[in-house]
Amino acid sequence: MTRLIPFVQQHILRYAALILCLCLLAGCSFSGITKDSSTIGPVDGNGKLRVIFIDVGQGGSQLIITPSGKAMLIDAGNNDKEQVMLDTLKEYGISRLDIVIGTHPDADHIGGLDKVIDQLSIGRIYMPKISSNTKTFESVLRSIKRKGLKVSSAKGDLTLNLDSGVKVHMLAPLTKYEDNNNMSAVVKVSYGEHSFLLTGDSEADSEQDMLASGADLRSNVLLVGHHGSKSSTSVAFLKKVNPQYAVIQSGRGNKYGHPTQTILERLQKKGVKVYRNDTQGTVEFLTDGHHLQIRAER
Repeated sequence: MTRLIPFVQQHILRYAALILCLCLLAGCSFSGITKDSSTIGPVDGNGKLRVIFIDVGQGGSQLIITPSGKAMLIDAGNNDKEQVMLDTLKEYGISRLDIVIGTHPDADHIGGLDKVIDQLSIGRIYMPKISSNTKTFESVLRSIKRKGLKVSSAKGDLTLNLDSGVKVHMLAPLTKYEDNNNMSAVVKVSYGEHSFLLTGDSEADSEQDMLASGADLRSNVLLVGHHGSKSSTSVAFLKKVNPQYAVIQSGRGNKYGHPTQTILERLQKKGVKVYRNDTQGTVEFLTDGHHLQIRAER
């Protein structure tokens, strides 16, 4: 009998290892999180919300696709990323955007919006009540006018009707700021147990007002404000949001030093897993409301 025990133990260990391998091959996840570095692009959504942080270099752009196929685009990178935006939307099979949001007039956020508006079917457009005398801003307004569209005011405490199963709540701007960055539209997207806080270039002043408003800022995934600048993602704001994951949209070797070491260390101290466009390319989150899958381009 004593000789039999090691033999039985050996086969039990082999069986357990086989079960583990099968689970890994099937994409199982004991924690509810599946990390998959497979190619970014169209997949069978199968009732999932998809939040895509598009790699537009030193700029920002997020594409949200709901389980029923509705689409919302927040920002579209800089002027030189127009074709990147069009190609990406085509790759994801997007020919209509039900909601378009230009978070604020800075070129690295709205530079590609004019061509997107020109070439796709557009539902509603939201932009904050702040103007700019730049050619980029004027080009976006011309595209909106050519399509016969009207701009709705992007402001705090506004519920957007995108999909009956997905909550989209605009949390900021809550007041008028002189600084364009603080006028950024901040949007929280929630589906089941998971939520995403998309912050544009909002900085400390806007963060403080959001905290004072009593809005529910808690989110699993945080788009780090202003590309990881130390003027955003204050300690108090990060504590309130309490994310598991953060995404930083910045370009390789940018002249601004984004993301700053201060913010990277702050996120690390909080135990937040960071994904970056400059090192990993486009990053995509998929959720059925319970489980979360993360895919990175590289």
